[in-house]
Amino acid sequence: MRDIDAADEWLTDWTARVDAQAARAAQLAQRVAGLSAQARSHYAVVTVGANGQVVDLTLDERMYDLSPGDLSAEILAVMRSAQSSLVDLVAEEVRDTVGADSPTGRAVLDGFTRRFPAEANDG
Repeated sequence: MRDIDAADEWLTDWTARVDAQAARAAQLAQRVAGLSAQARSHYAVVTVGANGQVVDLTLDERMYDLSPGDLSAEILAVMRSAQSSLVDLVAEEVRDTVGADSPTGRAVLDGFTRRFPAEANDG
């Protein structure tokens, strides 16, 4: 009878841990979905949403001093900087919810760092 009680206790504990992990993963998803990040330069301010997409772009009048090619490069650099900031924000949320060393945390962080690699953001 003791083996059955021990097995039942183990199963109850295991189920509670799985439920808690699922709740933390859902909390992470909700927090990440609400994130946005912004970066700026002398010529542009770019805001990206939770998926890294540009949701706002503001250009300064000084943009007229740049060639079209230089302006394009400037906007892309600022966008990449905002995306890099987004990765940092996601990492913070991962640490606060599921933990960076958890399988869920590693998967989420890996997905964002693959989509927005640091070397692409460095210029």
